Amino acid sequence: MVQQLFFMELKFILESLLIASPKPLSVTELRDTLTKAADEEGAPEHVKACRKLPPEELEETLAELAREHEAAGRSFTLACVAGSWQFVTKPEFGPWLRAFVGVKSRPPKLSQPALETLAVIAYRQPATRAEIEQIRGVAVDAVVLTLKERGLICEAGRAEVIGRPMQYATTPAFLEYFGLKGLEDLPAADELRRIPVQRPEQLVTAEAGAATPAPEQLSLEQAEAPAPGAPPEGTAAAATEAPTTPEGGPAAA
Repeated sequence: MVQQLFFMELKFILESLLIASPKPLSVTELRDTLTKAADEEGAPEHVKACRKLPPEELEETLAELAREHEAAGRSFTLACVAGSWQFVTKPEFGPWLRAFVGVKSRPPKLSQPALETLAVIAYRQPATRAEIEQIRGVAVDAVVLTLKERGLICEAGRAEVIGRPMQYATTPAFLEYFGLKGLEDLPAADELRRIPVQRPEQLVTAEAGAATPAPEQLSLEQAEAPAPGAPPEGTAAAATEAPTTPEGGPAAA
């Protein structure tokens, strides 16, 4: 019974914080706030009881709170976007809200090529530019730059293959743009994930951090191969040139 009462109180505490907050709050931010209140001097026992609650318990309480607001059929609901929780109005009340608060200027909509490139990155991340181009069949340099400028993708380190190309992944702004709680909420796209791509060969290194093979790792065939531009084996470029006369013509035999 005591645990049930505490659960109900925790639910209302979280609700009050979310209503008062001007921005979405993550579970970590909510947990830090509860801990800060519990650590204040002279804090009541029921406030101290909220100190360092497990994140799983906060997630469960928030989910229960969201279900209650949805079942109540109110004009607003509790939503989790990009891992943060916030009370939002329902879309059907948009006309009156726009008339009241106005319309915020938003960036232009993404083009079809941008959406296709973003989809490849979202489902295959981290993905290199070459991998994206293999799947889409067109160059994506300009599109990738646009997505980076919009903050929807970011550089996610270099691939451990020849050339060490840059890899790209989605950002929290991507989740916010599409209203997703996390990447696990992306629509199923198994076919896109199964498209084979030809990756460059893995780097051969003699030790950690080396980007090229050590000389002893070269095969005998590689070591004996003539340098680019060298004359074929058995010929001497300078020695076999035909002698010429001072006038530039061929010398007599």
